[in-house]
Amino acid sequence: MRMIIKNGTVIDRFGSEVKADILIDYGIIKAIDKNIQASDGIVIDATGKYVLPGFVDMHTHLRQPGFEEKETIKTGTEAAAAGGYTTVACMPNTNPPIDNEIVVEYVKSIAQREGVVKVLPIGAMTKGMKGEEITEMAKLKKAGVVALSDDGFPIMSAGLMKRIMTYGKMYDLLMITHCEDKTLSGEGVMNSGVISTMIGLKGIPREAEEVMLARNIILAKSTGVRIHIAHISTKGSVELIREAKEKGVKITAEVTPHNLTLTDEAVYNYDTNTKAYPPLRTREDIEALIEGLKDGTIDAIATDHAPHTKDDKKVPYDMAAFGISGLETAFSVINTFLVQTGKITIKELVNYMSINPAKILGISSGIKVGSIADIVIVDPYEEYVVDKDKFKSKGKNTPFHGMKLKGVVEYTIVEGQIKYARDRKIEKIEV
Repeated sequence: MRMIIKNGTVIDRFGSEVKADILIDYGIIKAIDKNIQASDGIVIDATGKYVLPGFVDMHTHLRQPGFEEKETIKTGTEAAAAGGYTTVACMPNTNPPIDNEIVVEYVKSIAQREGVVKVLPIGAMTKGMKGEEITEMAKLKKAGVVALSDDGFPIMSAGLMKRIMTYGKMYDLLMITHCEDKTLSGEGVMNSGVISTMIGLKGIPREAEEVMLARNIILAKSTGVRIHIAHISTKGSVELIREAKEKGVKITAEVTPHNLTLTDEAVYNYDTNTKAYPPLRTREDIEALIEGLKDGTIDAIATDHAPHTKDDKKVPYDMAAFGISGLETAFSVINTFLVQTGKITIKELVNYMSINPAKILGISSGIKVGSIADIVIVDPYEEYVVDKDKFKSKGKNTPFHGMKLKGVVEYTIVEGQIKYARDRKIEKIEV
C-alpha cells in the first residue's frame, strides 16, 4: 500500500525538525521531501501536526495468557495503537508465566494473529517467577525474548540474583529489575510520609526501592551485565543511577508518566486508581525525576500499563490491586505536564518514548529513508477530557479520568499500515 503523509512537522531519528511530506510504499519510507506527488494511494493531511517515530513501550502488561478478564493481547495492542505506540514489550507475569519457549511462542502467535501493534515478549528470570530456579535462558533467547525480568516479584536472594546476572551476561540478555525490598515495603500501599500518616494508610518507604537498587547496581557492576531499572520513583534512586553511570555500570532506567506528574496528595480521597507500585511520591521526587530525564540519568518513559477489572479496584484502598492503565494517556500526560510547560521539548519526548526505548531493546526506531514506517501523528495542542469509558483497554483504572489534557494521537501507522485513525478522514487517490 502506498501512502503519503502531507505537510506535517517531521521529527526524525536524529532529532531534526522539518516541515515535509513522507512517501511510504510497502511499509518502507521511500522519501522525505517537500511537495511529494503520487498518482495513487492514501493521503493523510498532517498540516499543523507533528509526525513522530512510533512510540515504544518497554513495560506493558498484556495479561494473556491467564488473565484475559483484565486484558488480552488484542485489547492491549488496540490501546497501544490509540496511544501512539507501534511496539510494546510485554511483561512475563501471565498464567502460566513467560518462563519457557512454549509460552513465548504462544504470545508471539497470538500477537501475530490478533495484535494491532508489534509485541516483544519479556521472559521470566526464574521458573514460575518464584525466585528459586533460573529459567533456561538460552532457549528463551532463541524463542525471541528481548529481555528477562521477574517483574513485580523481586529476587530477594542476592546470591541467586548474581547467578542470574552472570548467565544473563553470558547470553547477552538485558535484565529488567523491579527494585523493591519486600522486608521494607511490607504491607504498605502508598508513599510513606505525611500524607499516609494523615489518612491512616500503611506507607512504603523510599528505602524499599533504593536498597534493592543499590544491591542490583553492585551486582551488575560485578558481573558486567546490561541492567535496566523499571519504574524508578525517588530522588535517591536518581542519584544512585547517576553515580552508577559515572562509574561505567551498564545501566539504563525508566520512569512512568504517573510518577512524573502525580504526588501522594492524589491519594487523599482514597481513589484506588492512584494505587500503583512504586507509589506516587512527593513533589521533590518528581523534580528529581525530571532532572534525571534532562541530564540522561533516566533514559526512557514507560507506561507500566497494568489493566485491572472494576472488582480489582472497587474495594478498600489497602485491598485494591496495584496498577494503572496507562497506554492511552501516556503521550497526553507527558505533553501536558512536561512539554507544554517547557520542562522538556517535543524532541526530548521522542527520545524518551521512542528512540531510547528502542535502542535499549535492540530494535530500530526513527524516521529516515529506508526505514520501516512505524509512525505516530499527533496534535500537541488539541485539548480533551479523559474518559476511561472510551478506552480501548479493558482496564479503566486511570487516575486521570475527568482531567483535561492537551495533545491527541491522530494516527498510528505500523509498518505502513494505519492501525489507529482518530477521525477516520483519509483521502484515497486512485489512478
